[in-house]
Amino acid sequence: MRTERPRGTPIIQVTELRKEYRMGTNVVPALRGVSFAVGAGEFVAVMGPSGSGKSTCMNLIGCLDRPSGGNYELDGVEVTRMDPVTLADLRNRKLGFVFQGFNLLPRMDALGNVMLPMVYAGISGRARRERAVVGGQQQRVAIARALVNSPSLILADEPTGALDSRTSLEIMAILQRLNADGATILLVTHEAEVAAHCSRRIVFRDGRVVSDEPIVERVSATATLASLPSEEAAA
Repeated sequence: MRTERPRGTPIIQVTELRKEYRMGTNVVPALRGVSFAVGAGEFVAVMGPSGSGKSTCMNLIGCLDRPSGGNYELDGVEVTRMDPVTLADLRNRKLGFVFQGFNLLPRMDALGNVMLPMVYAGISGRARRERAVVGGQQQRVAIARALVNSPSLILADEPTGALDSRTSLEIMAILQRLNADGATILLVTHEAEVAAHCSRRIVFRDGRVVSDEPIVERVSATATLASLPSEEAAA
């Protein structure tokens, strides 16, 4: 079971985190001294344009890469200079990952591309929907997989990116329920509509955090789903 932590207890603490990549003789800074904390029970959206540093930061937080400088504590443990074996063990015990497209579908427009031949083939809207919703079932499995070790932190990378709007809401409703039960979630998204379901928004640009603010009017995915027409009517 997930270890209960008082809400607000730091799960993530990054201080002046830097990451540089070498390309020949050039040094390309991806993160330029990023500092922030995420407390237990928070549901944080990480946003920013391509190349802003958000994905680099998530890789570091996920212990999938090492910083060039600065410090990172995960659930009170300094991980910056851990050896690879210890780091892998910590990652397996402390982190749960939900990837965009559950690592099976490409990004964002993939679902529409998959459904397009069905439109041309004259397959009904209901049948297209039934085939498309398989992705939602797979993402639910991915979420269950992320929870199996009762992690301290769930990292979700574009978890709705390959899904239609209704299934996206269903996935966000699941994540909101997990958060209400105490899960700490960090979610990368480029969609403002998805970020609106979180409790806080951190925005990256040019390797820096340019804004970090609470989401005052948080959207309930469950309530939005309840207001939609039934699937039968939509078909």
